[in-house]
Formats: sequence, structure tokens, C-alpha cells
Amino acid sequence: MAGDSSPGVFRCLRRFGLWLLAAAAVAMAGLGVGGGVSALKNPSCHEVRTAFQIRQIGPLKLVPDVPTAADSNLQICQQRAPTCCTKKMEESYQAAVRRERMENIQTLNFELKYMIVGHITAFQAAFESLLRFAENHTTSLFDTVYRSMSKEAVEPVKELFTDISLYLLGAQTKVERAFFRFFDSLFPLVYSRLINPGITDLSEEYTECLRLTRQDVNPFGRYSKEVVTELAKSLRANRVFSQALGMGTEVLNATEHVTLTKECTRALVKMQYCPHCQGLTLIRPCEGYCLNVMRGCFASVSELDVPWREYIYTLEYLSNEMAGAHDLELALLGIRYSINEAILHAQLNGPQLSATVDKVCGQPEEKSVKPLPDNIVQAKEIIESPSLTMTHSASLSNKRREFITYMKRSRTLYASLTERLCDGDLVMKDSSTCWNGEDVVESYTNRVVTNGLKAQIDNPELKVKGLDPHISNLIEKLQHFNQLATERTHLKSERWSTREGGSGKGMNEGMESSGDCDDEDGCQGSGDKTYTKDILGANPGDRNGSKTTVKKMDDTATVIIKSSPKHKGDSDKSSQVSSSLLFVITATAVVWHFLS
Repeated sequence: MAGDSSPGVFRCLRRFGLWLLAAAAVAMAGLGVGGGVSALKNPSCHEVRTAFQIRQIGPLKLVPDVPTAADSNLQICQQRAPTCCTKKMEESYQAAVRRERMENIQTLNFELKYMIVGHITAFQAAFESLLRFAENHTTSLFDTVYRSMSKEAVEPVKELFTDISLYLLGAQTKVERAFFRFFDSLFPLVYSRLINPGITDLSEEYTECLRLTRQDVNPFGRYSKEVVTELAKSLRANRVFSQALGMGTEVLNATEHVTLTKECTRALVKMQYCPHCQGLTLIRPCEGYCLNVMRGCFASVSELDVPWREYIYTLEYLSNEMAGAHDLELALLGIRYSINEAILHAQLNGPQLSATVDKVCGQPEEKSVKPLPDNIVQAKEIIESPSLTMTHSASLSNKRREFITYMKRSRTLYASLTERLCDGDLVMKDSSTCWNGEDVVESYTNRVVTNGLKAQIDNPELKVKGLDPHISNLIEKLQHFNQLATERTHLKSERWSTREGGSGKGMNEGMESSGDCDDEDGCQGSGDKTYTKDILGANPGDRNGSKTTVKKMDDTATVIIKSSPKHKGDSDKSSQVSSSLLFVITATAVVWHFLS
């Protein structure tokens, strides 16, 4: 941190040095600072040497002891009167103004960059903590409910959350593939431990056959697809948000190291140090003069204004996405619920799955064993109470809210850059005289141009040739990112039925994809999203109000509603309810209510 704050410390020391220089100049000149070296009875370059030393411009040996005749080699600070400047000093001044401008911009950017970098670290820590919590939450499902395969399930669960973590950090991986691999690894365990507990240890060939046929057989129904759809939306918003923070840091770093043109460097020297050549070390530029020079020097940088404002809007949009319907915490903790539902679905369809697998992979060796306790469908899946997850949610939400509030104040970062560069000690604001580039005057009379490249055509202080190529690339990159960020998080419906084996036409497909219209199109008036979330987030214990049995004949499905069971054994069976069928029933009831 000490190294990061050096620009501010250096600036304070420079201010103190200037005050010392003022006191020395007044004491020695007696008549003030307006007359310069030519007004003194015994001309000296002592004040110039002092300023040269305090500002750490270069070796003191470059500064003459007394003014000399005008140096014909001077290219910037040319004057007829005796001068305290030499060509070597001009070169040092040019290096000094480049260094000073970089330090000025670093100082202006310091707090903003510190905030962004700090939040990158904080968000990553929060993500890691949440991922560990969600992984343990998911692993506990096998430890408490499916104990017969708990040991073998540890590695697939670990690999799944490792892939999710890498995705959030920006790795070139896909959430869909991570879940495909997980369910591919889970199917042999479910098949041999729950559906057919009498099977001996599966051979590698048979296990591989089960893995390869999983997507075609689709043992986990819509749940293996549903968990990917919900989680991918949340992960995508969080991933893009993390990338956005990195993009902001890249923009700030690039503008801190922008290359000043030769014309800009000469104009800065003329504004800041040419008065020194006349011994006017305390006189400072007129405010309008400074604005013209800075706006000419940083005309290209000011073109970042529009894309930067759009970038701040993008951050705000992503933050709202993360805090709203696509909350990462809810999605991660919902993995356990979806896996449990997927396993229940496979158990319910055990005989059909066995028959299909036997045709494809053959019959594995079996032995007569007592069925394991968790061969029975588990309905009372333990759902963590909301209080256990509030810490993670509050932490991420508070960090996002504080960060966005701060970032919104930086919308005008590049629109106000030149004004801030001319603020403080650099210009004369409360003085009757100032430097206009040629002489000490009472006010600056030239036209003051506005920001932007187009306005610099009328800049009286320097010519601006065009947009800096590096800044041009940066602008294009920022604009491209803003566009992609909103496109990637527009969250259109994804059709998993075409990517993963499904049941074909009929009711199941209708539940997985209801058409091209989705929440982002403003089509949630039917209540699809609300009902889906209620079903996904409901405690399985709340589903005991009714039991649904499906009898499928050809392409039609008959839904039979039975009364709620009151005993524990019946309660176990009630978990066989399909969430998609509950959705149909509820939606039908709502429609019937309005029609009647």
C-alpha cells in the first residue's frame, strides 16, 4: 500500500517545496515575482535551480548560475531576454511533464482502481466461500440420503464444483459439459447401487457403456437439464461481472500510460516551465490556458467518455441480474435439490431403465444380496433453512451494492479528466495575474475549447492530428465488451432437448420448452417463471398435498390425482410427484378459475 500511495505523498512534498520556494523568492527579490531575472540588480538563477531540485527534474549542473544570452538552440522556451534555460534543461523538462502527467492521472485513478481491484479480490473470496459451502451441501446429500454410493460420489461432486469455479474465473470451459460429465459419472452409481443393488462390482467396460448411453437413455429426466439451465444463467451473469471488473482495470491502466505526442509535450513544457526560464518560478498558468493544453493533450482519452458511461451502465445491469432472478447462491444451493430429484426420477423408472440398458450393454453379473436401505425412494430430502445461507447472500449483495454505488459516481471520469488535471496547484484561480504561454497577464483571452477530438480543431494552443491508435483499440475493446456483456446475459431460453437425449414429443418436451418467448421478452405474464421457481425452491415436505400418477398411452398422458398420504411410508411415495406435472396441474387450475 505504501508504494501505491507514493503519488499523493510526492504531491504533498512538492506543495511544501513550492511554499518554501515562494518564501525564498519573495525574500530575495523584494519586489515580488513579476519582474523576473531581468528586473533584479544582480540577476541569478538561484530560484530556478531550487525549483529544478524540488521537482526532481534533473541534475542541478544543467542549470546555469546566472542568466545567459538567449540560447538559439532552445526549441520551446524561446525568448529575447537573458534566460536561465538551456537545451538540456528543455529535454529534462519534457521528460518531467510526461512523468508528472502520468503521476497526476495515477493519483486521480488511484481510489477508483483500488476499489475495483479490492472488489475483484473480495468477490473471488466470496465466490470461493459460497462454492465450498454449496459443494459440502451437495456432498451431504449422499452422506445422509444415499449412503451406499457416498464414497464413490465424492470425486464427481468435487470435479463438478471445480469446473464451476474455473468457469467463474474465466476459464474456457462450459457449465453444460461439466454437468454432462457429472451425470455420466453418477448414472453407473445409481444403476448399480439403487436400481439394481444386487449387481456386483461393475467392470470398466460395463461402467463405460453406462456412461456412454446415459444421454440417450436419459435416466434423470428433465432434472439433469433443468439444473444446467438455471445454474448457467446465474453463472453467466457472475462470470461476465468478474470479467467486467478486469476490463475496468485494464482501461484505467491503459489511460495511465497513454503516450503524449510531441506537440503535447512541448505545449506542457511551454505552459509549466517556460516561465522558469525568465525566473518566474511561482507564476502559474491561467485556467483557460491550462484547459486548452490538457484538452488537446488528452483529446483521444476523452473519447472514452461514452463507452465508459456505457460500461458503468453494464456493471449496474449485471449487478441487478446477479441480485435478481439469477441469484448465484440460490442456484448453487439448488444443485443438491436437482440431483436428488434426478435420482428419484431414475429410481421410479428403474425397470424400464434396466430393460433398456440390458439391450445396449448386456446383463451384468448379479448376486443375491439384501437391498440397501436407501434403495427405497427418499422423499424427506433435507433442505437447508434459509438462515444458514443468509451470510453468503448478504455478503455478496452488500459488496455489489457498495461497489455499484461507488462506480456510478465515476460515470464522468473521462468527461471531467482535463478539469481535474487543471485543478489544485497547477493553475492560478485566485490571483490577479497568470501565465498565458507568452507573458504574465491579468486574464486569458483566447477561446477555451471543449472536450473531444472534434473540438480541438479550434484549439489555439496545439494541433491534434487524430485519435491515438492505442486509445482507439481500447475504445473498440470496451465497446465490444459492453455489447457482448449484455448479449451474453440476455438469458434466452436454451433447448437442452436437442443436446441431450429426451423423451421425444409430448408433455415432457412441452414442459422443458414452451417456445421462443421467455422472461427477457416480457412474457412472464402467464406465471411460468413464478411457478417454476416455487417448484424448484419448495421443500419436498410441502409437496405432500397430493400425489400424481401418470399413465402414458402412445402420445397421450392421463393424470390421476390421489389424496395426500398421512403415514410416513406413504409420505415416502409422495416424493415421486413430478414437478413438471404439478406445474401443469397448477396452471390448469388457474386458467380454469379465470375462465369460470
